[in-house]
Amino acid sequence: MSQLSFKFPDNSVRKFDAGVTAGKIAKSIAVSLAKKAVAAKVDGEWVNLDQPLNKGGKIQIVTADSKDGLTVLQNTAAIFLKAALAKTFPGIRFGESGSEKNGFYVDTDKKGTQVNSDDLKPLSDLMNKFVKNDTKLERKVLSLKDALNQVDGDPYQAEIVRAFAEKHDGKVPFYQVDDQLVYAKDGALSDAKAIKYFKLLNVAGAYWKGESSNPMLQRVYAIVFYKQKGLKAELAKIQDAKERDHRVIGNKLDLFFVDPKVGQGLPYWMPNGATIRRVIERYIVDKEIANGYLHVYTPVLMNLNVYKRSGHWAHYRDDMFPPMKMDNGEWLELRPMNCPSHIRIYNQHIRSYRDLPMRIAELGMMHRYEKSGALQGLQRVREMTLNDGHTFVAPDQIQDEFKRILKLMMDVYHDFNIDNYHFRLSYRDPNNTKKYFNDDALWHKSQSMLKGAMDDLHLPYVEKEGEAAFYGPKLDVQTYTALGNEETLSTIQLDFMLPKRFDLHYVGKDGKLHRPVMIHRGIVSTMERFVAYLTEQYKGEFPTWLAPHQVRIIPVSMDKDGDYAKKLDKQFRSMKLRSQLDDRNEKMNYLIRDSQTKKIPYTLVVGDKEKANNQVSVREYGHKDSKEMSVPDFLKIIKHDIATYSRNE
Repeated sequence: MSQLSFKFPDNSVRKFDAGVTAGKIAKSIAVSLAKKAVAAKVDGEWVNLDQPLNKGGKIQIVTADSKDGLTVLQNTAAIFLKAALAKTFPGIRFGESGSEKNGFYVDTDKKGTQVNSDDLKPLSDLMNKFVKNDTKLERKVLSLKDALNQVDGDPYQAEIVRAFAEKHDGKVPFYQVDDQLVYAKDGALSDAKAIKYFKLLNVAGAYWKGESSNPMLQRVYAIVFYKQKGLKAELAKIQDAKERDHRVIGNKLDLFFVDPKVGQGLPYWMPNGATIRRVIERYIVDKEIANGYLHVYTPVLMNLNVYKRSGHWAHYRDDMFPPMKMDNGEWLELRPMNCPSHIRIYNQHIRSYRDLPMRIAELGMMHRYEKSGALQGLQRVREMTLNDGHTFVAPDQIQDEFKRILKLMMDVYHDFNIDNYHFRLSYRDPNNTKKYFNDDALWHKSQSMLKGAMDDLHLPYVEKEGEAAFYGPKLDVQTYTALGNEETLSTIQLDFMLPKRFDLHYVGKDGKLHRPVMIHRGIVSTMERFVAYLTEQYKGEFPTWLAPHQVRIIPVSMDKDGDYAKKLDKQFRSMKLRSQLDDRNEKMNYLIRDSQTKKIPYTLVVGDKEKANNQVSVREYGHKDSKEMSVPDFLKIIKHDIATYSRNE
């Protein structure tokens, strides 16, 4: 019998008889490995453990506890989900399917009513039947002609198999599941018993190939694990994510709402949400003023010619609202960015080197034409207020100003207890320069300066091409939301282009005109996105200094104790505490429970005893027990809480 040579990841080479299975190879290496093995790859191609091998190559044994091990499990579950969908809905069409960070998905297109959440249980029952019957998977490789015959009537699958066949010598892989033949490009396990621990989660719209100009398909999301504890842990995370969703919390705590009838992507801030936003705005403005920023107000409308000159119209117009023609023939545009407005303020007077660095900041309202399908609560909106700032510096001031902005960022992150972040240097894509301003020398110079500044500061960072602004490279501070999503919270952008386009100057020590450099920066993103981020981070349990209501006072009897409760409420308000008197005619336990439900940091109950001794009965949010203390002692506690941003320092 002929033998086959297999090269292992450690570069060792061993020979086996032709027809050997990957399972036997795994067992020959180590019994423990064989117990963990679920599949294998030969020269990057998936093979089942019981599949006879007729050619050698570089082999990798895939174990259940590896990333590839989870991928092959997810692919197996997706194949059985496709088979269940095909059995339940004859003639259903399939788009893309694949693995994600926390699960897998299958895109579908059903004539008439699309797949919906009511279909998940019967589909799940059918998949469980596959598991119970230990249904086998048989891999089959078809010619392109046979593959196209198999998917006849499904334009999405036809496009997919053609693309696959073009890259794989005209061969297309399918899997036989009972009487269903299902296309799947990746490897799979040999039977259904391994997908025992799965859950079909939900359905949502997804554009074909991710392009909004393409048809909308219906995506079925699901998760699967080798062990039940993995499934339970992920379901617990999903439940926590639902409870942290800022849209859910925003509704429960009456923070904001969006009414599509009066405008999609246009949030209305209710008093509670407006209070949180106001506290953040006052905080960041005070911080910036202390750091030498000059705060301004500028119009949300600007002449369209300014955006043509800045380059926004050429590079950003798809994200801008249509311009409006005035009665005098002028075209006005809702601003998508604040930088041209701050440039205009810089240009209002002749500037000297003594004026630099000149730091201009604004809580600037902007408007962007977001697609309807991308809108999401406060995170993706069409009207937003950015914590924006622009510094105009001489070239030799860049590094010092860069350090200063970073120091401000770190101080703010400390106060908001944000510690899960990393730095990303975002460059232009050298292979796709059309969406960036055309000046190779300036790009090289600005990218080198930004990288040099980070190296001088000895800060770790990753480099990412294609993420730069159209006018220059930037440092992005990437954070992770409580739901596990990565997003840009803060940014510093180096800009040589706009000062050149707007012909900015300052008078140097030599009496001659010199070109300043412009640094764009945003510390806490937009008010909308930052409040959404904090809402999910805190799970609605805002620290005392941020909470819409810091204290709720509940009298035991409004008739007997109401005057004392009102006196305390007036005293607290005069000290700028956000106090609330609850004088509703309800049972005491209900009022206390309601205060806890609203996540108010401190609930004070006052009765005859408290009134006689100038005391309060204090119940802190999340605690079952109350503590009796004097009013001065309580005020000392809450003042310290606010002064330290609730960090117990």
